[in-house]
Amino acid sequence: MKLPGHDAIARQADEHLVTHRVKLPRKVVERPIRQVAKRLLMALAVLIATALIVYADHEGYNDNADGSVDLLDAFYYATVTLSTTGYGDITPVSDGARLTNIFVITPLRVLFLIILVGTTLEVLTERTREEWRLNRWRSTLRDHTVVVGFGTKGRSAVQTVCATGLKKEQVVVVDPSSKVIDAATSEGFAGVIGDATRSEALRRAEVHRARQIIIAPQRDDTAVLVTLTARQLNRSAKIVAAVREEENAPLLKQSGADAVITSSGAAGRLLGLSVLSPAAGMVMEDLIQQGSGLDLIERPVVRAEAGKSPRETDDLVVSVVRGHRVLGYDDPSIGTLQLTDRLITIVRATPGAQVAPHTRPLPRD
Repeated sequence: MKLPGHDAIARQADEHLVTHRVKLPRKVVERPIRQVAKRLLMALAVLIATALIVYADHEGYNDNADGSVDLLDAFYYATVTLSTTGYGDITPVSDGARLTNIFVITPLRVLFLIILVGTTLEVLTERTREEWRLNRWRSTLRDHTVVVGFGTKGRSAVQTVCATGLKKEQVVVVDPSSKVIDAATSEGFAGVIGDATRSEALRRAEVHRARQIIIAPQRDDTAVLVTLTARQLNRSAKIVAAVREEENAPLLKQSGADAVITSSGAAGRLLGLSVLSPAAGMVMEDLIQQGSGLDLIERPVVRAEAGKSPRETDDLVVSVVRGHRVLGYDDPSIGTLQLTDRLITIVRATPGAQVAPHTRPLPRD
């Protein structure tokens, strides 16, 4: 296997050494600076309105300094009144001015305080709310799917499993790049910023309670390390890993992967098939693209099918999964279907109707 030396691995780990942080998807909100600016403008508007109200009835106020209240005095009075400072040097003396203070100035003072205090409380409680969301998310996360690497392969894998009915809330993406995690959360997935070769990052993704793990990093050696770590944390999860070179596939299986996909080899075979028969290439591409055209799914045998041959079922059966073995539909050893069998079939994808494959890890030797 072509693996870099220990120094290269160490340098790569240092480059991706980031704080393991969980980011949950959230609704699109305004930027904090814009929110603060908007509230400051609202407070300023309240201040100006109060000053104009006071100046409009300036004859009903008395200034201890010179007896009269001008525009500057009106702004000064509005400022000390709304901030509840109240020096008492300018006071309402007429009945109209006092009624205005009761029914207009006082509500404006309350509104002014709500604007300022509300901004402060929001800033102070943001971290508490985020911690509460994380704790609630961890307590409810069970049998989910962990995706390591959200590049082209990882994103396509997530789209495929979501097309079969998996909810986005049940997917956690792990990647060392904060920009990649931001892209994942914007699509509705939870994300963990961190190096998946370190067990702490996978623990934050609750990988020990995951049902299936998709490993699709950029490098084959990273895939091996992540597979080893994930299998150590979760002995029962189904692990599917992608590698670039076929010679590295056996090492991935030895590391604990249930299935290994060679990306370069699979793409090459699809290219070759398309050269020999463009129509066959289109059919194969349609089969691996869930949710449209023809879908390749795995499902259990229903009672009505037990005792029949694969050709007698309503669906087009490609293979039969029996115990450790995957048998072709025409394999004579199948005989008749059993309730413990699982069928790999080709079905027509119906828009708006998603059929979950209910896959489970095959027994491992």
